[in-house]
Amino acid sequence: MSTFFQKQQQVAALDPRLGSLMASAGLYNLRALIKGVRACKTLADERSLLQKESAAIRTSFKDDDAYMRYNNLSKLLYIHMLGYPAHFGQMECLKLVASPRFTDKRLGYLGIMLLLDENAQVLMLITNGLKNDMNHSNMFVVGLALCTFANIASEEMSRDLCNEVEKLMGSSNSYIRKKAALCAKRIIRKVPDLVDHFQKRTLQLLSDKSHGVLLCALSLAIQICETDSNVIPLFRRATSALVAMLRNLLTTSFSPEHDVAGVTDPFLQTKILRFLRLLGRDSVEVSESINDILAQVATNTDSSKTVGNSILYECVLTILEIRADSALRVMAINILGKFLGNHDNNIRYVALNTLNKVVSIDTNAVQRHRSTILECLRDADISIRRRALELTYTLINESTVQALMRELLQFLEVADNEFKLTLTTRICIAAERYAPNKQWHMDTMLQVLRLAGNYIREDVLASFLLLVCHTPELQEYAVKHLYAALHADMSQASQTLAAVWVMGEYSDVLLEMGRITVDGVTHDVSPEAVVDLLASLLDSVYATENTREYVLTTLAKLHTRMHDKVQQARIVSILQHYEKSIDVEVQKRALEYTALLKRASIRDGVLEVMPLPELRPLVVETVTDAKSSAPAASSALLDMQGTVEEAAAPKQSTNDLLADLFGGESSTTASVPAKPASRSKASHSDILGLFDTPASTSTDVSKTTKAMQNLDLFSEEPAPQQASQPESEAYHRHGLRLAFTVEKTGDSVQVQARFTATDGAAVEGLSLQAAVPKSQQLQMFALSSATVQPGDVATQDMRISGVGAAALRLRIRIAFTVHGEQVRDQVDWTHM
Repeated sequence: MSTFFQKQQQVAALDPRLGSLMASAGLYNLRALIKGVRACKTLADERSLLQKESAAIRTSFKDDDAYMRYNNLSKLLYIHMLGYPAHFGQMECLKLVASPRFTDKRLGYLGIMLLLDENAQVLMLITNGLKNDMNHSNMFVVGLALCTFANIASEEMSRDLCNEVEKLMGSSNSYIRKKAALCAKRIIRKVPDLVDHFQKRTLQLLSDKSHGVLLCALSLAIQICETDSNVIPLFRRATSALVAMLRNLLTTSFSPEHDVAGVTDPFLQTKILRFLRLLGRDSVEVSESINDILAQVATNTDSSKTVGNSILYECVLTILEIRADSALRVMAINILGKFLGNHDNNIRYVALNTLNKVVSIDTNAVQRHRSTILECLRDADISIRRRALELTYTLINESTVQALMRELLQFLEVADNEFKLTLTTRICIAAERYAPNKQWHMDTMLQVLRLAGNYIREDVLASFLLLVCHTPELQEYAVKHLYAALHADMSQASQTLAAVWVMGEYSDVLLEMGRITVDGVTHDVSPEAVVDLLASLLDSVYATENTREYVLTTLAKLHTRMHDKVQQARIVSILQHYEKSIDVEVQKRALEYTALLKRASIRDGVLEVMPLPELRPLVVETVTDAKSSAPAASSALLDMQGTVEEAAAPKQSTNDLLADLFGGESSTTASVPAKPASRSKASHSDILGLFDTPASTSTDVSKTTKAMQNLDLFSEEPAPQQASQPESEAYHRHGLRLAFTVEKTGDSVQVQARFTATDGAAVEGLSLQAAVPKSQQLQMFALSSATVQPGDVATQDMRISGVGAAALRLRIRIAFTVHGEQVRDQVDWTHM
């Protein structure tokens, strides 16, 4: 550092003017600043140098010296690129833009693009300067203004300069036309209402001779069509010209100006294909007119180069989205199949991703590349494996289930842990849906339990136990193999739970075997051996609380089904040992089973084989791939040893979806989805179930309770009904009306939201989110229906506590779909 500054002082001594300027502005130019930064040995040295330089630049700005403004701003932009504050140079950029010199304008506009964005307040001072420079006689100055506009234009600036940009799109200079087209694209993104200003100009530019102008015009046309789909028929007039241009690009000989790796202007080809895809998506006429050129592109493009593959990929997407011939679709899928054999991981990833989207269109064509897809399961790249796995799931059907399941089970043996939870779920669902017979289904499930017993969802394990229950002819087979599997490996949690469960439930079948041989290994199945195995499991390092609960239940059932007094006494001893367990549930079960086994009159009936539970198909749910620990057994699964419960109802969301909606204070929020089709697991369900009465929703029970309370049991006539609560309308827009009825009880308030469709059209996908102030607590119940038909009423109950004498305040967010349009609104509602 000292040597660098010594040189700087020598330079300053040779030129007195430079010496005075360096004294006021630090390092005298950008090159010197770069050298100074490179000479810094530590980050602290760099920070100190740049802070001093920034201070010197600020001082120089005050002198308003035009000679040094260019150097100072160039150094400041370098400081900004290093990540240090440079906002104080914004006004200097405006001064440079006002300079008549081109170099000053260029640096000034560069500074504006780097130091400002569309939200900066200084931006309003630039509009007039941009307008003047857009009308400049020098095309490069006009280009600078257009380039700056395209990077920082706000909504207000877009409205102010829309006419100038439209006029420049008709310029005779191709350099200006292409930049103006990109500026028009920026305007449409910021102000979609101005799309009408550029339609005719864009249509004219689509027949331009310049490739650069045509490329920008296609980008603008795509933006216009995506913004307003009603103008697509207008642009379909250019289909013939675009097809001719694409054919010309395919057949043109070597053109050095546009050649990229032997392909003539691949950027323009891909852009034309993208625009043709947009035009032919819903038009049979356009689709038929471009079928031939798409086939020509697919057959004549060199696939050995990256640029050729990019064109082929766009061609494939176009074929799959328009109404193309079936033969052309097969050709497109075959191209994706070739991509799977490419050595470039990016190309294979793109092919797998695209095949996942189109497999529903032509499954048979994708099935032809099944072997190549399965090869991707062995790829070193995890993203390739994940996409190949997703595609393999979609290829499973009745005819391919056995072949694909073999591959998936082989992949399960070597799969990363993050794949296993989803993989086991998908395998079990496919086996349940497409199994050719029960024996194959059972073998598949047993293999899944053996390979990935720690990565199995609770409902998947429950589904396997249901399969055992409902297949009497295979119960002995399942018991034998699970008994042998428990001998071989106790580390797989789900396999262990399944083995212990069937050993208890079908212990009579187990004890009749005497001796079994599985995979060449013989195991003793005497009462002593069975109790030894369960006792060793209890002492194993793999025994969890759930496992011990299962084992204690199995031991209690074995006690009633074996006639060996010694082993029965041993079972009682084991149960008494766990009466002092630190796990409350284990201790509770041990105490209860010990007491039950002493009641000879009832124990056999209590511990008999459970009745057949109801079959429930597996469903695909959101699975956390990152889950690495063994899942805990659900309460429903544990209770399968004594009773069968319905699936648990979804939990109420506790996410703070509407945080800080009431200004600075935080709020209590709640959001509840529509009611599931399954029965609620509330306590009243069990009570009503005792009388063979179907359980109703919480809203129905509350209404029934109120009705019973209104009935005077000691009089001949019923008590008069309470007057209905008046409704307070909170929302009435877009064909949906929301009203609240309020009933106050002490410190809490019961609110019922009532939704009605008022526009003669059904309201679908309805959801309600609500927030209350921090001092209150909100509990939301399930929405009765997510779809509201005309004439129907959907309701949702809310309970708010902590209201007291204060006014009831709610901030609500409503989301729904009506007439195919998605609506999201937010309103405030107050009830005194």
